[in-house]
Amino acid sequence: MAVLPLLLCLLPLAPASSPAQPVTPSPCPRRCRCQTQSLPLSVLCPGAGLLFVPPSLDRRAAELRLADNFIAAVRRRDLANMTGLLHLSLSRNTIRHVAAGAFADLRALRALHLDGNRLTSLGEGQLRGLVNLRHLILSNNQLAALAAGALDDCAETLEDLDLSYNNLEQLPWEALGRLGNVNTLGLDHNLLASVPAGAFSRLHKLARLDMTSNRLTTIPPDPLFSRLPLLARPRGSPASALVLAFGGNPLHCNCELVWLRRLAREDDLEACASPPALGGRYFWAVGEEEFVCEPPVVTHRSPPLAVPAGRPAALRCRAVGDPEPRVRWVSPQGRLVGNSSRARAFPNGTLELLVTEPGDGGIFTCIAANAAGEATAAVELTVGPPPPPQLANSTSCDPPRDGDPDALTPPSAASASASAKAADTGPPTDRGVQVTEHGATAALVQWPDQRSIPGIRMYQIQYNSSADDILVYRMIPADSRSFLLSDLASGRTYDLCVLAVYEDGATGLTATRPVGCARFSTEPALRPCGAPHAPFLGGTMIIALGGVIVASVLVFIFVLLMRYKVHGGQPPGKAKAPAPVSSVCSQTNGALGPTPAPPAPEPAAPRAHTVVQLDCEPWRPSHEPMGP
Repeated sequence: MAVLPLLLCLLPLAPASSPAQPVTPSPCPRRCRCQTQSLPLSVLCPGAGLLFVPPSLDRRAAELRLADNFIAAVRRRDLANMTGLLHLSLSRNTIRHVAAGAFADLRALRALHLDGNRLTSLGEGQLRGLVNLRHLILSNNQLAALAAGALDDCAETLEDLDLSYNNLEQLPWEALGRLGNVNTLGLDHNLLASVPAGAFSRLHKLARLDMTSNRLTTIPPDPLFSRLPLLARPRGSPASALVLAFGGNPLHCNCELVWLRRLAREDDLEACASPPALGGRYFWAVGEEEFVCEPPVVTHRSPPLAVPAGRPAALRCRAVGDPEPRVRWVSPQGRLVGNSSRARAFPNGTLELLVTEPGDGGIFTCIAANAAGEATAAVELTVGPPPPPQLANSTSCDPPRDGDPDALTPPSAASASASAKAADTGPPTDRGVQVTEHGATAALVQWPDQRSIPGIRMYQIQYNSSADDILVYRMIPADSRSFLLSDLASGRTYDLCVLAVYEDGATGLTATRPVGCARFSTEPALRPCGAPHAPFLGGTMIIALGGVIVASVLVFIFVLLMRYKVHGGQPPGKAKAPAPVSSVCSQTNGALGPTPAPPAPEPAAPRAHTVVQLDCEPWRPSHEPMGP
């Protein structure tokens, strides 16, 4: 019982618990308006003249508006610890750089506005951490590259993506295909030239797709387009309708766009840019029967080629058609030849074998295909034994060997060999086209009258050399039956085709029909014997010049010696100096007689020891007085 009074005395000494104090909000940045009285907190700084993100931001804010300022960069620490931020607007600033991980703490962010800035690229780490982002606005920037993993963190939540008014030529289509919840996709006013087939097939919730004002010539069919009705105007559209806008593109109206023409539309704003017969016409006003394609025609192929084993070989195949045909190659064993360690296939139809082997010989098949059909051509390749080693610096003129391309042959023999070569490469596809009177740089092309083709407007000649990849066109009047080609190269094989350009009476469109093709070879130009190598010529010139200089010096020395002997051992141009003479002067009548002038000083010369004997009278004193 005595303990109880002691406890009662000690109770007043215990410290009383203090009530909870309210958290003091951070001061509002200068020139900003802050809503801190009630939740959610907002920081509004539009048009405040800010040069950077204010460091004194309230990190509890749910809304941050920094639009219409002069912010040039977003640093990693600018938005750190703002885990409750829901809306961030950085529109119409001068942002050029966003640091990697700058938004890493904004895991609750729903909307991010970065439009109207100067961003040129978007990397994989710049949007990291935005796992709940729904609206991403990147329009009116200078974006030229978008990384494949830039949208990985928000791929499952993104509903609105705006990439319009940028400089995008390519897009990570595979990454865009993973945006399963996107409703609006803005790709308008960029530089996109193509869209891969099936790029939007997995975007099941897509409601609006804008591809206006790009460089698209065709739009491939997509399961999304065939599944939903397409309407140009959103007003009155059902909830499941897809709004597709693709005006302002240079559409090539051929058979590849028939699927789009068959869909119901409410407007006629889109127009055709090509072919010329449909250029400028409204897309929806062109009949389906006018969307036609032309099957491919092989206009050039390599002649039979023979190479030694171990050397590279290039097989060429060119084809024309509408749309542009794709060229593939099939090996003699029936396998499709593509890029590998030993071969490279180029988009222009060239197949390059880097190192040939004996088993590579045979008939290679060139297949040119497009939406209207395909065409084939055979190219023969012969792989011979490896060549013997040759001297690299040989300057002698060896006699020409059979098959040597540098062998000198008379014009008649060259013409015969060229004709034989053209005959060996196979007959022309049509005997109506003939190439005659072909020399080293010119050839005359002739073809028969094509009365069976009504409405011929002109003829078109297409030709190409086996040594280059340029296809040359010549437009010939309809009343011509021949044409002289005068810009050919000597010693080359040419493939030439003549096409008739006429107006199709059934459709009223301009069409082409092959008249025939031919192959011919120009005569090789005569070449002189190979000149000596440059090092040999340089050494010879140096030796000759040195000999001339030595000979000139010897002749000069010889001339000096001869002149020295002719002048008696004296240097030429100088007379012999007279010997010094002693003279005695006498004095008469106390007067000094005239003293002869001393001889003029002579230049230094060899001294001549000459003794002169003079007869002088003795001097006698005179007693005659001297004059006054």
